Amino acid sequence: MTVPKETAEKCLQMLLPWRGGWTLRNEDPRQEEERHVKANDRDYNGRFPYADNRIKTSKYHIVTFLPINLFEQFQRVANAYFLFLLILQLIPQISSLSWFTTIVPLVLVLTITAVKDAMDDFFRHKSDNHVNNRQSQVLIDGKLHTEKWMNVRVGDIIKLENNQFVAADLLLLSSSEPYGLCYIETAELDGETNLKVRQALTVTSELGGDISKMAAFDGEVVCEPPNNRLDRFTGTLLWKDEKHSLANDKMLLRGCVLRNTEWCFGMVIFAGPQTKLMQNSGKTTFKRTSIDKLMNTLVLWIFGFLTCMGIILAIGNSIWEYRVGHDFRIYLAWNEVLDHAVFSGFLTFWSYVIILNTVVPISLYVSVEVIRLGHSYFINWDRRMYCSQRDTPAEARTTTLNEELGQIEYIFSDKTGTLTQNIMAFNKCSINGKIYGDIYDEHGCKIEVTERTPSVDFSFNHLSDKKFKFYDHSLVEAVKLGDSSVHEFFRLLSLCHTIMAEEKNEVRNPKGQIKLYSKGADTILFDMLHPSDEDLMYTTSDHLSEFAGEGLRTLALAYKDLEEEYFEEWFKRHHFASTTLDNREDSLAALYEEIEQDMKLLGATAIEDKLQEGVAETIACLTLANIKVWVLTGDKQETAMNIGYSCNMLRDDMNEVFTISGNTVLEVQQQLRNAKERVLGSYRDVGNGHTNSKKLEMSKNDSVVEETFTGEYALIINGHSLAHALEADLEQVFLDIACMCKTVICCRVTPLQKAQVVELVKKCKNAVTLAIGDGANDVSMIKTAHIGVGISGQEGMQAVLSSDFSFAQFRFLQRLLLVHGRWSYFRMCNFLCYFFYKNFAFTLVHFWFGFFCGFSAQTVYDQWFITLFNIVYTSLPVLAMGLFDQDVNEQSSLEHPRLYEPGQLNVLFNKHKFFICTAQGVYTSIVLFFIPYGVFLDTVRDDGSHIADHQSFAVTIATSLVIVVSVQIGLDTSYWTAVNHFYIWGSVAIYFSILFAMYSNGIFDLFPNQFPFIGTARNALSQKSVWLVILLTTVVCVMPVVALRFLRVDLYPRLTEKVRYMQQASKKQRPLEHKLKRVRRTSSRRSAYAFAHQEGYGELITSGKNMKVTNPFSSLPAVRIQGSTSWIENLLKKRADAPNSASTDRAPKQQHQQ
Repeated sequence: MTVPKETAEKCLQMLLPWRGGWTLRNEDPRQEEERHVKANDRDYNGRFPYADNRIKTSKYHIVTFLPINLFEQFQRVANAYFLFLLILQLIPQISSLSWFTTIVPLVLVLTITAVKDAMDDFFRHKSDNHVNNRQSQVLIDGKLHTEKWMNVRVGDIIKLENNQFVAADLLLLSSSEPYGLCYIETAELDGETNLKVRQALTVTSELGGDISKMAAFDGEVVCEPPNNRLDRFTGTLLWKDEKHSLANDKMLLRGCVLRNTEWCFGMVIFAGPQTKLMQNSGKTTFKRTSIDKLMNTLVLWIFGFLTCMGIILAIGNSIWEYRVGHDFRIYLAWNEVLDHAVFSGFLTFWSYVIILNTVVPISLYVSVEVIRLGHSYFINWDRRMYCSQRDTPAEARTTTLNEELGQIEYIFSDKTGTLTQNIMAFNKCSINGKIYGDIYDEHGCKIEVTERTPSVDFSFNHLSDKKFKFYDHSLVEAVKLGDSSVHEFFRLLSLCHTIMAEEKNEVRNPKGQIKLYSKGADTILFDMLHPSDEDLMYTTSDHLSEFAGEGLRTLALAYKDLEEEYFEEWFKRHHFASTTLDNREDSLAALYEEIEQDMKLLGATAIEDKLQEGVAETIACLTLANIKVWVLTGDKQETAMNIGYSCNMLRDDMNEVFTISGNTVLEVQQQLRNAKERVLGSYRDVGNGHTNSKKLEMSKNDSVVEETFTGEYALIINGHSLAHALEADLEQVFLDIACMCKTVICCRVTPLQKAQVVELVKKCKNAVTLAIGDGANDVSMIKTAHIGVGISGQEGMQAVLSSDFSFAQFRFLQRLLLVHGRWSYFRMCNFLCYFFYKNFAFTLVHFWFGFFCGFSAQTVYDQWFITLFNIVYTSLPVLAMGLFDQDVNEQSSLEHPRLYEPGQLNVLFNKHKFFICTAQGVYTSIVLFFIPYGVFLDTVRDDGSHIADHQSFAVTIATSLVIVVSVQIGLDTSYWTAVNHFYIWGSVAIYFSILFAMYSNGIFDLFPNQFPFIGTARNALSQKSVWLVILLTTVVCVMPVVALRFLRVDLYPRLTEKVRYMQQASKKQRPLEHKLKRVRRTSSRRSAYAFAHQEGYGELITSGKNMKVTNPFSSLPAVRIQGSTSWIENLLKKRADAPNSASTDRAPKQQHQQ
């Protein structure tokens, strides 16, 4: 029976009269629609399922660790496969190998992985406990009690003191500052280190610091449910029969830090996982590399191949038993005679499944984990990724993703603190039409500022920053002389609190006037000016162009004198609009637009947030490696574009820069389609309109077009437009045009939108992605990307704690990818190719032997050889190759970024490579079995006796196998070290030592049942014919490989071979490291910069012609590097030689081209 919704709603209201804003919904009958919170009333608030303030980022608990971790590990197909084999080996009727050959390595793999996972989760628990156990002062029963953060509840009133972190999302009630003001640093949320102002309601600010008044406060807040919007909050405070509007400027969000405010009180609205910070943190997911995923597929294929071999041998056994098997029972008596040939074949099938399981040995996964661990330590030990200024080394925080670093196609980067230093410096300004900040000589010529230039002495001001350097004395003189415009200029900056002063005195207008101060983008502010300021506007505009051309961030400043009567009337309308719940934002925007008219221009500021050292060079090098860099930032569009120009991601010579700024779905859709049509149109018009049918056909496939463009385009999109572009109907159009552009900048985006952009590229492009950031607002995209990199900068450690890799500066990303990532991918692929080859060669000998032993599941090798082959005889050489091998050295890897492309194309290990490796293994197994078998048919010993006994045959094949695979790994090794030599030849020596020991008299005396064949090795290997067989087998196995590789390198050399040849040719010369010269931006374009989170407008329309593409590597005529762009050419044009020192971490200093 179905209950009507209205009836259910009434019943719910009767049962839950306190439910407030909770409504019945079909999807979730307890989903929160709006939140009701009463101050100082835990009983009331406890009726709702509001989250407490405890956070949890860990995955396991001490009780749940073992079952959950084992469940996760057995999701790996190989682990489940080996567990299945172990069960089979415990059945005596079908087991031809001892159970310990599988259980020991399986337990070892599970234990190593479990310990690693436990350590990772331990650090998460440690981080969670550190946060949850922070202390906070909570008002309980009329008194302040010190409570842990995790014990804070919704509705509690908390007292914060200066420099304390905000424990939860709070409604500001009062503060130590006048009018309920307080100042917060929001770096953990939006990446901005400048202080922001928050102000309590007048009615609550009157509560002050009186504990009794706070304890009596019983206001109720009705607000929006938990969400991830950092810049918006909508709610109403109901207190003393009055309604008061609540907006984001009344909230203190978790993660902020109280600054320059002695104390403040706040009421908890959202706690723990429901805070906006945690809502933007994203979900911790289990990351696996593409090679891991491919390995799962290959294991299934191999198991299918093994099943087919087992079926063939089982059918052979049934036929053999049916026809001739009974004739052999006189020699090999059965304990229980099986007269049914089909059942005998069935048992034989499972026996061969056990014997042939070594095509995928468990030692493969042990070796993979060891290699990854080694690669992680190489990153941690890299002194060239160590930042001495911050005493911060690079750190691999996970050991499972190293080879993925060599396959990155898209990088998603934050801006502030990631590309920039996040240290703002006042550089220049324009006041009343005059520039301050430049210095001139006695002839009136501008002088370039150097380290020797004397700076202004600010010792007269005890509040001045000792580190601040300013070189124009005229500005200080104007302040001292009482210039009214200069004083008004700095008064505006002080009151807007973009520049915070520690002075506690009130700032008042000397004449008692009411003034409106405004700062922002010149494109917006100039439209608000009084017509009488037109001349000053043009002069200031020229100054702004000059500032922007120097890469400085600009702000325009204006003011207006307000009549008291007008202001009081306007303020009443403002109060009414701010308390309404319908169209509040639109009404307030109209009022702000009304009052911000006919303003007087004061001037403009020029702020410098320098790029980090080596950013432009790093982006240039990554672009040459065919890696696309997208910037996702919470800053204004103008600010983001300024940085784009500074690091040469945006340039005047680009074909076009598309700006997507629509406010509706239709506007965004039209702008995206127009941009796409312009790009495709220019592509079709290549060659003066002569486009053949093949090109037209290619243009229908955007993925093909994306790789064949000769033009350069950029896409700029803001957060509001991006919200529409990420909807299901438009996301593919947005992705198409974004991937056709050389540069993509998404500005004013929320942390969740960052993650959505990353997820879109992951899902639709099937590309390996990397996200890099330094703040808590980057955590979501760091967790979403295949690889997350955290920069330990000015914005705390949230990004680092959530990352897979971390370091101190963006420039280290180049070395992480092009050296460590590329080497890790190269080594892992070579390791896997060799491992599959040697194990197919080792295992398939049993398959061929089955046709000559009556399909009886008899093994060729001795059981101890089967056990030790992968664990002892061949484990160390392949580990050495996987840890130390290099195709080219690190210098060549950095000088030739195109060497990175094989990883992006996944050409070193894929399904095709796997088939080649297995084919080589099958060929080797055939040679290993049939050459000794054919020779032994008619060969006799030196004394004339027969040599073809089973044990001598097994020793001959085993010895040939060890030598062949050792020679093969020698051919596969590109970079020889003492470790490689020791492991390869040492493993061969160990084999012979163990071989003679196992067949010696001494071991027989100790363990007669386990080692019954005395002297077999000595007797077999003392015969010349056996050594000739081993030599012949080795040559036949290896020579085809040598010949094919020689022909390929000689006829079709790859870039790697060419670079290696040049590397060897210049071995006697001291290697030189080239450093890139930064090209200073000379663009005449400008854009404004604002610190506050306010929406900026204005479109940048650019056009230009392509510059002719030349080869940046002119010194390498034999190596043609395609796809380089003109701006990179300019950036790499002039290189200076520097010693290749491994003991320094200092990157080349940026040189500005004047």
